Amino acid sequence: MTNPTSSIDTNINPDIQSIANRIKNGEATRIVVLTGAGISTGAGIPDFRSPITGLYDRLAPLGLPYPEAIFHINYFSHTPEPFYAIARARHPRNLKPTISHAFLALLAKKGLLHFLFTQNIDGLEQDAGVPSDKVLWAHGNWKSQHCYKCSAHYPDHLMKKAIMSGDVPYCLQSGCDGAVKPDVVFFGQSLPAEFEEKEKEVPDADLMFVLGTSLKVAPCSRLPGLVKGGTPRVLINMEKAGDIGNRGGDVCILGTCDEGVRKLADALGWRDELEGLWADAVAAKGHDEELESGPSLDECIEKLAAQMKDRMKVSDGHKRMLENHLGNKFANILAKGPASK
Repeated sequence: MTNPTSSIDTNINPDIQSIANRIKNGEATRIVVLTGAGISTGAGIPDFRSPITGLYDRLAPLGLPYPEAIFHINYFSHTPEPFYAIARARHPRNLKPTISHAFLALLAKKGLLHFLFTQNIDGLEQDAGVPSDKVLWAHGNWKSQHCYKCSAHYPDHLMKKAIMSGDVPYCLQSGCDGAVKPDVVFFGQSLPAEFEEKEKEVPDADLMFVLGTSLKVAPCSRLPGLVKGGTPRVLINMEKAGDIGNRGGDVCILGTCDEGVRKLADALGWRDELEGLWADAVAAKGHDEELESGPSLDECIEKLAAQMKDRMKVSDGHKRMLENHLGNKFANILAKGPASK
């Protein structure tokens, strides 16, 4: 294991150390955090926008009208099949928290985490030990599900069956044919009402961490801009995002989230405690062997692409048959003359 002292002396960027000093000196006791998909890539969930490896690029074989359509409520309302085709591979039931999630739990354990806004739906923050009253799942999560039309609750065991099979579950209420949707916020839907209340507290932060997000999706993208001038904002991400880096107190730690939080933990002298907390969280997370043995995301996409191609062939076949039928009928009409119409 890395020796925290030697890391601080030789390998830590002074900007990172200045953030660590601020925390150790008690100058940062109200830390607000915003997280995105990049915090969970270490758990096996691809982010959305990375070229080639990101989810949106990998969805290309489906020929969607645009990549985000799979998570747009208007598209889901009439074509829910793509969402459920990849649901098994995206379901977080068997995913383990990353060391980045453990870092958030450690902040909470030390009484430093004021509040966490997460754009993720995997719930791994809670699995790592972040108290639920310290988290706002801005985009919802997988823990429950309802009919998107009438809002009737749908049983957990039937939802699991649908996820296992990749079939779309439909409402059980008489007279309703709505597709069931997990309680995640799709594009085109409103965020929880709590969001507007909690964002009012962002200006009170004395330090903000932004982890694993491109800051391209509103309204979460506006949160870093609410931090008061002079309050440090720390971005841990593969590339720069938003306007972080434009203020004097900003620090950008470029690379994976897991690499970034380990650097911070070394600077803080928390590395052993962090690793121990992470190990405990991973050990405590249960697993579901049925879901765990399921197909990969790419296999799910390939299967759906083949199904869509087959349906298109059937449609083309019907089209040719209809054209031939109409052509023959029109020829017969011409042969018999106008009076036979």
